[in-house]
Amino acid sequence: MKTLFKIFAWIAGSLVVLVIVFVLFVNLTWEKKFEAEYPDIKSTSDSAVVARGKYLAFGPAHCNTCHIAPDQYADMEAGKEVLMAGGTEMNIGPGIFRPRNLTPDMETGIGKLSDGEIARVMRHSIGADGRIIFPFMPFQNMSDEDMTALISFLRSQKPVKHEIKPTEYSFLGKMVIALGMLKPESATGTPPSHVEIGPTVEYGKYLANSVANCVGCHSPRSLTSGEFTGPKFSGGLAMDEGTGYVYVTPNLTPDPETGRIANWTEEAFIERIKNGRLVEGSPMPWANFSWMEDDDLRAIYRYLHSLDPVSNKVEKTVYTVEEYYEK
Repeated sequence: MKTLFKIFAWIAGSLVVLVIVFVLFVNLTWEKKFEAEYPDIKSTSDSAVVARGKYLAFGPAHCNTCHIAPDQYADMEAGKEVLMAGGTEMNIGPGIFRPRNLTPDMETGIGKLSDGEIARVMRHSIGADGRIIFPFMPFQNMSDEDMTALISFLRSQKPVKHEIKPTEYSFLGKMVIALGMLKPESATGTPPSHVEIGPTVEYGKYLANSVANCVGCHSPRSLTSGEFTGPKFSGGLAMDEGTGYVYVTPNLTPDPETGRIANWTEEAFIERIKNGRLVEGSPMPWANFSWMEDDDLRAIYRYLHSLDPVSNKVEKTVYTVEEYYEK
């Protein structure tokens, strides 16, 4: 009996030591620094370029969805131009994420950052100090032209002094970085210098994947690492926004039985987007997408209908927290 007790004690002691060593390893190694080239992007004050950047920021790229304070949401939903000085907190498993002040304030905003440093964040998910940027922004394959426009617009804003606390990673977030499970996302191949704008499948593909991030929410993926775990655009991603509800994204492929928009006409799709938010608390940036130009929406519709059909029935898109976790 004593021998058995000693064995159990040895095993328990070994496990405790292993846990302590692992925790120390994570806490000592998660703050990794990464390197990547600085994209050759030069901002400009050209009015047409700035206007394009403004359209992207408040429309398909929906930058203001994250980079504003909660008390500005109502103004944003009403179509007002809110300054992107930060203030939102996203409390999810890997940590508390705080999108930064994007106004050109020299102390608390992007004023001291070079165009290359800002572009590197967008294209390679690496901050000016070399830290990894969690993969919320889908701009790695944005064209040079649109990246120039977006940065030019951000620099044209009124500077707002608003200090934003740094993002705080939980142990889970630190662990996935320390173990190399999460690495900076970079462009796949060489991003285009220019993308032809028009109601085409090609432009719709660009918008849905590299600007509006339809693919990011309407695809099965891990909320810990961001890795895709199933067919893109097939829906089924569950998002608990802390509102008491869980939102599940619908299947956007043209499967005739399970695709949400498979049997919609192009005009019906545009009308639905233009009508904006119907479900309170939905994480879909309805306000931004409702401001998009009709031809951009046509392009997205045509691209989605060009995809291979995937059978994935999403029974409901809105659950109470209790309903979702009990089902």
